[in-house]
Amino acid sequence: MSPSSTTDELPTAERPYTHEMIVVHRVFRRESAYLPRLVRAVPDGDTARATKVAEHLREYVAGLHSHHSVEDDLIWPHLQDRAPDAQLVARMEEQHQRIDVSLTVATEWTAAWERAADTVAGEELALALEQHSAVLLEHLDDEEQLVLPLVSEHLSVEEWDLVGRRGLERIPRNRLLIALGAILEDATPEERAYFLDRTPLVGRVLWKAVGRRQYAAACRAIRGPLDGEQNR
Repeated sequence: MSPSSTTDELPTAERPYTHEMIVVHRVFRRESAYLPRLVRAVPDGDTARATKVAEHLREYVAGLHSHHSVEDDLIWPHLQDRAPDAQLVARMEEQHQRIDVSLTVATEWTAAWERAADTVAGEELALALEQHSAVLLEHLDDEEQLVLPLVSEHLSVEEWDLVGRRGLERIPRNRLLIALGAILEDATPEERAYFLDRTPLVGRVLWKAVGRRQYAAACRAIRGPLDGEQNR
């Protein structure tokens, strides 16, 4: 089963719609790929730009930690009790630990790099972020291929919906539109419609009125220096 194999499945009232998780994972796949490029694009000594990238990195780390803590609390215990492959849960937990270690290394280099924005520390940080991305992608692939089918079989719709609600509750209110934009960025038209339909009316109105422009501006602010790479 490939990571995209649930793309054509439609939500039902009987089974969890686990394709939601694949769409959310795209955010972490995309942003983890951007991070080392963003660090390397900072000119030597440009501490203002380094601070902006470091803040973006810290927000990414917080979001990934939150995502994984929800899984630790609300998915693994159910699968441990109900699914036949207990070793798979242990594998997921071990991968979470490896991801945490990779983020700890990146965080330590972030502090050193942000102070002076020197290229030596920047390259060490970029390498740490590349290692983090490799560990993360291994985990996301395994989760999508091996875990989500078990979630669909062994968790109720109510239990799965709680996973989504708990994740949403942990997003700061002033970042909700940015989070929605991150999810919608690489979504198909059908996926966009699904996530917008599940967004409260006030959220949909705000997204159309200001959210789209707010997210586009945030992307330009953080990714702008990468535009020149396309012409090299």
